[in-house]
Amino acid sequence: MMRKIIHVDMDAFFASVEQHDNPKLRGKPVIVGGLSGRGVVSTCSYEARKYGVHSAMPMYMAKTLCPHGVFLPVRFQRYREVSEKVFDILYSVTDIVEPLSIDEAYLDVTDIDKNPEDIAKEIKEKVYNETGLTVSAGVSYNKFLAKIASDWNKPDGLMVITEDMVPDILRPLSVSKVYGIGKKSSERLKKIGVEKVDDLLKLSQDELRNIFGKYGKEIYDRIRGIDLRPVETYRETKSIGKETTLKKDTSDLDLLLKYLRGFANIVSSELKSEGLYCRTVTVKIKTSNFTVHTRSRTLNEYIDLPDDIYSVAESIFKEAKIIQPVRLIGLSVSNLSAIKIKQLSLFDLDVERNLKIDKIVYEVNKKLGGYFVKRGSDM
Repeated sequence: MMRKIIHVDMDAFFASVEQHDNPKLRGKPVIVGGLSGRGVVSTCSYEARKYGVHSAMPMYMAKTLCPHGVFLPVRFQRYREVSEKVFDILYSVTDIVEPLSIDEAYLDVTDIDKNPEDIAKEIKEKVYNETGLTVSAGVSYNKFLAKIASDWNKPDGLMVITEDMVPDILRPLSVSKVYGIGKKSSERLKKIGVEKVDDLLKLSQDELRNIFGKYGKEIYDRIRGIDLRPVETYRETKSIGKETTLKKDTSDLDLLLKYLRGFANIVSSELKSEGLYCRTVTVKIKTSNFTVHTRSRTLNEYIDLPDDIYSVAESIFKEAKIIQPVRLIGLSVSNLSAIKIKQLSLFDLDVERNLKIDKIVYEVNKKLGGYFVKRGSDM
C-alpha cells in the first residue's frame, strides 16, 4: 500500500513569532539571531529575505544587506512554548510523528481513512487558530517528495505531489534540493555541468556511485520518486554538545577553560534530563585562521557528572597545544548509553558527596528552568 506522508514546516518561525507578539513588526524585515559582532542569523522574515538575508548568514553581513531591518535576539523559551502547541496539534492527528526540529516534522497518516490533503488543511487551520502563525505543508507518498512539496509555495503553502508527477516535476529543481546532496556535493556536480535534477537524471547508477559512493544508489532512486525511509517516531540521541564563537579571538587559557567548564555543566544537565551517560568526550577548537581542530577521548566507563566531563575536556584541550588564538570553542559527548553504572566518577574520593551536590543542583535548576544555581568553583 502506498504511504501517505505529510511534511509540515513553520514559516520563518522565530521571526513570525516576533511579528505575532508585536504587531508593529508585521510587514517589516525582522532578523532574529546573535547580535554580537560574530553572531549569525537564526531566522529572518520573508520581508528580510528580499534583501538577500538568510539563516546562518553572519549578522554583520545581514546588517550590510538590510541596514533598516529590525534585529532581535533569540527568545528560545518563547519559541519552545509555541512549538509545543504546534506539536500538540500534530500528535492529535497521529502518533506517527517524526520531529526534525523545533518547527518541522513528518507525519505518517497512511492508516487514517481520510484524504491526506484534507488532513494537511486541517493542521494548517488549527495551527493558525491556536497560534496565529502559518505553516506550509507538503503531501506525498514518501518523505523526500513531501519535503519538496512543503517548500514549493511558501509561505502558507500546500502542495501535493503524486506518483504520476514524478520525475517531471523535479527536473527544473537545483540538485541542492535533493536530500543527501549537500553544499560541497552541489559544487562538485556544478564543476561537471550538473546543476539541475534533469542533469542528474541523465547519469547512470554507476556514475552516481562514483560521485557519492555507497549513497549513489539512494540518490539515483530518490530523483525517480523512490524513498523507502519510514517516519521515525523516535530518534536516538547520538551526541550532546555546546559550542560558541567568541567575541574576540583569544589565547587566554583560563578563559577558554572557563568556557569548557560551563559547557560541561550544560552537557551534564542534558545527559541527566535524558537519563543518559557518555563514554566519549570531544573538544572542538577553531583558530583565528579558521582551522578546525577536533580531539576526542573514549573512556573505559560511562560518566555524566560535570566534574568528570570537564576533567577529560581540560586534559584534551591542554594536550592539543593550540598555538593560534582561538575563535570558537566547543564540547560534546557521544557513545551514549542509558545503562546506569555504579562507579560514575573518575575520582575515588568524595564520590557520594559529589553525587549528592550535583543531584541537588540539577533538581533546583530543573525547577527554575535554567542554569542558575552553580557550585562555588564554577563562579
